[in-house]
Amino acid sequence: MVERRTVSNRIFDICNYIVLALIALVCLYPMLHVFFGSFSDPRLLAKHNGLLLWPLGHTRRGYEIVLQNPNVWSGYANTLFYVIIGTVSRTFMTMLGAYVLIQKDFMPRRIIMMLFVFTMYFSGGMIPDYLLVTKLHLLNTRWAIIIPSLISTWNMIILRTAFAQVPASLEESARLDGAGDMTILFRIILPATKASMAVIIMYYAVGEWNSWFSAAIYLPARRDYYPLQLFLREILINYSTSGNATGGAGAAGLGAGAIADADAVEALIEDVVRYCTICVATIPILCIYPFVQRYFVKGVMMGSIKE
Repeated sequence: MVERRTVSNRIFDICNYIVLALIALVCLYPMLHVFFGSFSDPRLLAKHNGLLLWPLGHTRRGYEIVLQNPNVWSGYANTLFYVIIGTVSRTFMTMLGAYVLIQKDFMPRRIIMMLFVFTMYFSGGMIPDYLLVTKLHLLNTRWAIIIPSLISTWNMIILRTAFAQVPASLEESARLDGAGDMTILFRIILPATKASMAVIIMYYAVGEWNSWFSAAIYLPARRDYYPLQLFLREILINYSTSGNATGGAGAAGLGAGAIADADAVEALIEDVVRYCTICVATIPILCIYPFVQRYFVKGVMMGSIKE
């Protein structure tokens, strides 16, 4: 039976599309502004007012300044380490915790679940966490970034709910065939909840990519372990790309004949450098989203409909 759409239904759909398009534009424009600004001539950008709808002129000098900074490359390497090792270890631990908490014959599961949920609302705070990391001899090590936040309670609840929706008959039949817990988890539960696993992996990877606060606290004496986002923060605050003011590098790129005053060069180039730094730090993770976005709605909503 084909539904007949009335004029009012079509008008509503058109209004819906317009509103959603405006919301998408509002969300997308800040990223476009930064991207266009990163390729703009700093002198034209300094004179521009209002919305930036396309690059003003064309220059890659800002990217050259940023990419010549050795801190950016070491930050990339450290961030990749934290993202890969952190995401794998956190996903594995979250997966194990979620699997244990769906076992009906595991009597303490409700108490353990309450303890997990308690940590979502109450924590010891930054100072006890710092003291704990120090006592465990993790201070100024890479593991100080990974171990203290090994499990996210919210992610584990999502995964636990997804695991609970797998029919119990599949697990029972596997046990009758002699399968153990790890076999059931990896060969039955995980293939049936791929969407939720993809969402959890993405949550952990994006969170680790954007993380900088833990490194600022736990790596005070190991600058060579800093992630990219911490160097990005320094650049955005200090307008520095290599330990010096961006004006020195910018003056070398623009030439003494373009702008005579080095202070004026610094004032013009600093915005372009900041835009370029943001693009360098965010574009890689944005490129991953198109490959996993189809899992988001299905993965997060899994378990919302009960049998």
